[in-house]
Amino acid sequence: MAVENGKAVKILPDHEHPVSKGYTCKKAHGFLELQYHPDRLLYPLKRAGARGEGKWDRITWDEALTTIAGKLNQFKAQSGAESVVFGHGTGRDFHRFVYRVANLFGTPNVLTPGHMCYLPRIAISKLMGMEISLCDYDNKPGCVISWGSNHLISNPDENKGINLAKTLSNGAKLIVIDPRRTRLAEKADLWLQLRPATDSALALAMMHVIVKEDLYDHDFVEKYTTGFDELVERLAAFPPEKVEKISWVPAEKIVAAARLYARTKPAALQWGVGIEQNVNCVDADRALIYLVALTGNLDVPGGNVIFGLPPGMPRARFSLFEKLPPEQREKLLGADTYKLGATINRITPHVVWDAIENGDPYPVRALVVFASNTLTARENAKRVYDVLKNRLEFFVATDVFPTPTTELADIVLPAATWLENDNIADYWKVHGYVFPRNKAVEPAGEAWSDHVILNELGKKLGFGEYFWDSYEESLDYILEPAGVTWEQFRSTPYLRTEPRYRKYETEGFASESGKLDFFLKQYEQWGYDPLPGFVEPPESPAREPEFLARYPLILITGTRIFNFFGSEHRQSDYLRRTHPDPLVEIHPDTAAERGIADGSWVVIESPRGEVRFRAKLFDGVDRRVVSAEFGWWFPERDRTAYEQLESNINVLTMDGPPLDPGMGATNLKGLMCDVRAAGQGTPRIESAHAPDRQRR
Repeated sequence: MAVENGKAVKILPDHEHPVSKGYTCKKAHGFLELQYHPDRLLYPLKRAGARGEGKWDRITWDEALTTIAGKLNQFKAQSGAESVVFGHGTGRDFHRFVYRVANLFGTPNVLTPGHMCYLPRIAISKLMGMEISLCDYDNKPGCVISWGSNHLISNPDENKGINLAKTLSNGAKLIVIDPRRTRLAEKADLWLQLRPATDSALALAMMHVIVKEDLYDHDFVEKYTTGFDELVERLAAFPPEKVEKISWVPAEKIVAAARLYARTKPAALQWGVGIEQNVNCVDADRALIYLVALTGNLDVPGGNVIFGLPPGMPRARFSLFEKLPPEQREKLLGADTYKLGATINRITPHVVWDAIENGDPYPVRALVVFASNTLTARENAKRVYDVLKNRLEFFVATDVFPTPTTELADIVLPAATWLENDNIADYWKVHGYVFPRNKAVEPAGEAWSDHVILNELGKKLGFGEYFWDSYEESLDYILEPAGVTWEQFRSTPYLRTEPRYRKYETEGFASESGKLDFFLKQYEQWGYDPLPGFVEPPESPAREPEFLARYPLILITGTRIFNFFGSEHRQSDYLRRTHPDPLVEIHPDTAAERGIADGSWVVIESPRGEVRFRAKLFDGVDRRVVSAEFGWWFPERDRTAYEQLESNINVLTMDGPPLDPGMGATNLKGLMCDVRAAGQGTPRIESAHAPDRQRR
């Protein structure tokens, strides 16, 4: 970071960085505009009128935190600590503080996107007796499967796309499994264009081929696994010819992909959240873990490696989970239904909304969220709007900018940006590294980092002995097991837990059997299928003719956008210039049938409502599929939170059962919809990004 006269002026690459390899993305360069944007939240605010009216009083930090603590302790005394829910957005480095405050306060309920994003594979891996396995790009895989991961755009799973790009430039074979013809798919040796939400069936078909053709690793299976015979019996139900009808992938391509992956040593599997956002979430996750294991690519150099936790204080220890009384742990919302999620203390959103609306199984009265544009990011957005505006007693939102979510809050807290605070970066990841992130500039206005806000809120709630006089002291505490202080660490490139390979040979797996179990007895005890399988999504081409006549197209939601992260960065002129409006990809033939022109506004409709997007004619999606972007709202418009739902794809998504049985993962992929030209039916507000737009 280049700083002149106390102002950040340029993002500089770090070519020695072991993860980024010096790569910086467009979002990073666009962030300089956002850092000094006039719309930033600068002071704590308290609602002065009805929710959504946009009337605010500026207050001090002491008044804000005193008010929040008073309300939360009041609800705790009247209705129990479980009546308060904390929450946070995705991929944040202050998670540990959220859980520390929640556990000390006594609530088991923390609302996150984790039920259908990354955490399902964490949970099922732990149930199998291991941590999540990641691609070992540094040891030159000979083949990479990119499954549900547009890796060059999204940089998921603790890796950056540059690592895959370098691997491919070194000659590795590439298999891409994606319903869309992405730029990565165009580079692939094999592209399997599957029907959305059929990933688990496809993985089982590939394993069917590998077992039938004797391409699996006999030594690993015989020495380090249990339940292989049961798995083989299950695989018999998923031959490529049958799965072709389910997944739309030709049987010969399934066979070719299975052979290429199994015969290439080493090979790595790069998975993304695309596989987890449907009713087959955990089945897809465990099927892919089994695919890696069967081929002898688990925990080997160049395969999928269990790298282990980074140096420093274990996250669970910092979070003080042991301070949450057992009787409170049992009150985790949805724990009786989504038992795998309960093992890592994660909840699916609808159980929170149920408790707010109906007091079932007990009333939830307050929600305190950090870095989460909840109204835009959570499923079934109209329900979320009604809950936040009309039914929740007390709502606190912390963010860098005003959002549709902060508009509905009772108190809004201004957060500092990543340039404005010191931190231990990647502390929550499992690639083995931690990095110092040094503050580049002073916070704008009276903004505080989320870590500081939570530290001070913890004190106000009455738990001062567990927090620190200064935030830097908490960093020393985290680093203590690594034998360094923050002052020492801040000038260090990184710390790393060095990887060890084939740990199962000496340590086994932390399961009851000590091995990797293909047949999960715990799943059987919970009443779930102990083997991975496939079920049709609740909305699919298998529905009744009357339903399909109204909603004939399969909808993918959540398509990643290079310019933005989730619902963030829409304030940036630099980033919006090349991507001003929400886009839905639709095949030219499908568009022609509906009289839809490229670039025209269209209405997408599902059983839950309708939204407006611009059509992008694209023959890289199947004629039966449309793919819509996630996270859209329009900060330049002076509009109510409800009006900001106009192009929020989560208006169309479902939040209630049937969901993935273990995690409660919601169905964001494989829903059914229809698309029509915007002139047909109810007219909506025009251009989302007019040249003369005014700032909010």
